[in-house]
Amino acid sequence: MILYLGRRILAVAGVLLAIAAVTFTIFYVLPSDPAAAACGKSCSADRLEAIRAHMGLDRPLWRQFADFVTGIFTGRTMGSGQYALHCRFPCLGYSYENSEAVWDLLMDRLPVSASLAVGAAVLWLVLGLGAGVTAALRKDTLTDRALMVGAVAAASLPVYFTSMMLIYGLIRVAGLLPYPQYVPLGDDPLHWASNLLLPWLALAVLYAAMYARQSRSSMIETMAEPYIRTARAKGLPRRTVVVKHGLRAGMTPVLTLFGMDLGGLLAGAVITESIFGLPGIGRLFYGALSTGDQPVILGVTLLAAAFIVVANLAVDLLYAVVDPRVRY
Repeated sequence: MILYLGRRILAVAGVLLAIAAVTFTIFYVLPSDPAAAACGKSCSADRLEAIRAHMGLDRPLWRQFADFVTGIFTGRTMGSGQYALHCRFPCLGYSYENSEAVWDLLMDRLPVSASLAVGAAVLWLVLGLGAGVTAALRKDTLTDRALMVGAVAAASLPVYFTSMMLIYGLIRVAGLLPYPQYVPLGDDPLHWASNLLLPWLALAVLYAAMYARQSRSSMIETMAEPYIRTARAKGLPRRTVVVKHGLRAGMTPVLTLFGMDLGGLLAGAVITESIFGLPGIGRLFYGALSTGDQPVILGVTLLAAAFIVVANLAVDLLYAVVDPRVRY
């Protein structure tokens, strides 16, 4: 297990390094000049060169990339002389728009995105797995067909459409919920949940539909295995056969899907956060794309990649817990 973890950690580091290199290269070939944007319209050539030197844009691409990578682990100093600016560990640079540290921007927005992702994940797991397992155990019945028709219909609805319908129905018409405004969990747990309920539902409708279809197909395949028939022949209770022997083994594909989805949402749900006005990483990323803020875009990209690869590693380790047949 230790050797396996060591190999996977090295692979994670390599993936993140490759993503950072590709992102750097993409911005290098783009025609936009961040120094010119920071300098403004009435900018002299000398002032432009000074800003380029302060940002480190006058150096070769490989040197800029090396400074960025080493700064993540040790911090770095940007500029020189009286204009020198020290970026503490972990340094992801400074935003071109507001000169704030990218790491601080990400950490300020992360609780919002994490609250949105985790709450929605709990809802879609409960709804999706419940519907999928129920449909599988009642295969080819009216219940099965009704659940799968509903899943297909829900999966066909774009998240922005579902979000707008929830806002119109539950806020404007019924007045049951307030318009979402993020409240920190530590300040008021009740208002935290009530303000995030609509975004949770908007994401859960889409993901629960996909999980219902996946869990149904996995459970149907698993329940047809010979060891399930053997367990039934031994006279084990139906609950034990379904939960202990069927559900655990049938959830391996669902667990893989869950790791990818949760890892991606932790780095921000751009559409959902924008519609509901949540100040999460997704909105930060959208704003950075609109203005060409390279350090913020690169920081969000690396954070998203880190969440996904770490989630995949955690899923691989959980395989042995969920399914005893798995051995590394």
